[in-house]
Amino acid sequence: MGGVNITVVGIGADGWDGLVPSSRALVEAAEVLFGGERHLDLVPAVEGQVRTPWPRPMTGLPTFLQQYDDRRVVALASGDPLVSGIGTTLIRLLGPDAVTVVPAVSSVALARARMGWSAEETTVVSLVGRDPAALRRELAAGQRLLVLSSDETTPMAVAELLDTDGYDDTRMTILGNLGGPDEYRYDGTTHDYGAWSSDLPRLHVLAIEIPASEPDINTWATGIRDDLFEHDGQLTKRDVRASALSRLEPKPGQLLWDIGAGAGSVGIEWLRVHPRTNAIAVESDPARVERINRNAAELGVPRLWVVEGRAPDALADLPRPDAIFVGGGATAPGLLELCLDRLAPNGRLVIHGVTLETEQLLIASFHEHGGELTRLSVEHVTPLGGRFTGWTPSRAVVQWTWEKS
Repeated sequence: MGGVNITVVGIGADGWDGLVPSSRALVEAAEVLFGGERHLDLVPAVEGQVRTPWPRPMTGLPTFLQQYDDRRVVALASGDPLVSGIGTTLIRLLGPDAVTVVPAVSSVALARARMGWSAEETTVVSLVGRDPAALRRELAAGQRLLVLSSDETTPMAVAELLDTDGYDDTRMTILGNLGGPDEYRYDGTTHDYGAWSSDLPRLHVLAIEIPASEPDINTWATGIRDDLFEHDGQLTKRDVRASALSRLEPKPGQLLWDIGAGAGSVGIEWLRVHPRTNAIAVESDPARVERINRNAAELGVPRLWVVEGRAPDALADLPRPDAIFVGGGATAPGLLELCLDRLAPNGRLVIHGVTLETEQLLIASFHEHGGELTRLSVEHVTPLGGRFTGWTPSRAVVQWTWEKS
């Protein structure tokens, strides 16, 4: 964008009185002042200054900003503008050279201070505009979580989720209007949510402390238990799944295509590795699509993008992936060629096959393109009758792994 330059000044719930002199001077010197209506009401009027709230919806922001080229523009934001704030949006839109951020004390820092929790032992989760099911990825015995709530309904939704998932005695503290004259605090547990007031403060941080005595339901290991997934038999089993994920090598910010997703297990586990991973599950069966969405929510990654369609046609308009997993349908005409072409440089491709036809395709691909070819055979002990047990083999899987140099 042209000549738009913006200084973003963080302001707390204590308003003008809480701003340091240098931040006050920036606000007073601005020709144009942006902010939410609540923020604009916190600062005194300045003669001749143009004051305008952000556009609604925010998709109109680029056009909105172009009106103020070559003006001294200041924007007000809550606390630290780079903590789930407008500062991040503006930098993505204008670039870091066009945006100067002057933070105030963030709501996260204030919440830690009120709870007496160190930064090192606290995980911050944003549910602003997000499905509360995303919290499930972070749940574990002994965890301390600060939740950036979307609105006054978030504590109730979180309490119900914790109660449903078996975290019965979890301590919950609602910290509202932090730093302001009407600061609010409510302490309770998941058992108390039915008695909570319906007029909780809209602006709050939710502090969650899960006792160490709670059962350890969650894990961040790859190859989680098969029974955690709802499925109809089309599931990449945990031992084979762990092998695939080790070769797919999930990395922050990277995108996976999970083709022929079945229950969505590979895409879901890719997302659970790190909060900034991205994944698209492609599945042609409508019932399985619904099942994938349920599995993603239950396992804490509702951000999984599920595409209903048959590969390769369903892949045509998808963003370029950094990794591709093909769990079924690898022999579909044109699919392998499309994957090889669309995969990003240094991307990883992992294809599984259990039929002779797919095995022949993967052997031929290995000889033509190189990579790694592995045959995975897993056996489990099962009853044979009476007091005897024995090994029962699962269907062997041929795994071809290739990296695009």
